[in-house]
Parts: sequence; structure tokens; C-alpha cells
Amino acid sequence: MNVRLLFFSLLRDITGLDEMTWTCSAGSNVSQLLEQIYQRWPRLGEWDSSLLIAVDQTYVKRDAPLHENCEVAIMPPVQGG
Repeated sequence: MNVRLLFFSLLRDITGLDEMTWTCSAGSNVSQLLEQIYQRWPRLGEWDSSLLIAVDQTYVKRDAPLHENCEVAIMPPVQGG
């Protein structure tokens, strides 16, 4: 199944991308997707404990299921200022 990945802030610098289409197995959840992504970009894994994840513009936990053509936003911690 295909999902649309969105990368924000410094994560764009790590991946070199704003967005991309990613193919993962049917029935995958957010945690499984992140593990695949970390294999491609190991430096993203360094942020794992503080990443915010949204599926279709709703913040989700790591066990949230994915579905065909969903939008997965991967964001670093929110910074104030």
C-alpha cells in the first residue's frame, strides 16, 4: 500500500525531502512504518523518542493503523519562541 510521507523542519534536512510516496505492507501501523524509514535514514531514528506523528492531520500513537493513500506527517518536537 502507498502512503504519503511529509517531513517537517530539520527532518527535511535529514531526508532531503519535503514529501514522498512510500510503499509499505498492507496492515502496517505507524511503528512499523517508522522502522522502515529509519533503515533508509538512520539519523531520523535518533529523534524517535520525540517525534510527533499525524495520520490524515490527526496526531496518533505508534500503534495507529495505516491505510492506502493516507498522509503521514513526521514532525520534530514543537518549539516555542
